[in-house]
Amino acid sequence: MSVLIKPIITEKATADSELNNRYSFIVDTKANKIQIKDAIEATYGVSVEKVRTMNYGPKRSTRYTKTGIQHGKTNAIKKAIIQVAEGDIIDYYSNI
Repeated sequence: MSVLIKPIITEKATADSELNNRYSFIVDTKANKIQIKDAIEATYGVSVEKVRTMNYGPKRSTRYTKTGIQHGKTNAIKKAIIQVAEGDIIDYYSNI
């Protein structure tokens, strides 16, 4: 099971990483904070101080078409905000 799915690279997340040493990731929905911490430390070689997680449910939508009502939904995701130790940085582009 791969715990880390992808980093979140938005304007808000980038500002948070530059000012407060916090990095954002989309992680597996079944992963807990200990697994996320171990995955970050193994992948990027930094020491993690704190892990915050947020669960986002699926967004549901309904369309009215000629063939009837179509129901759909997006996938549920889990975000993790990782605070690393002072002086450590995570370089997303180092292993491309």
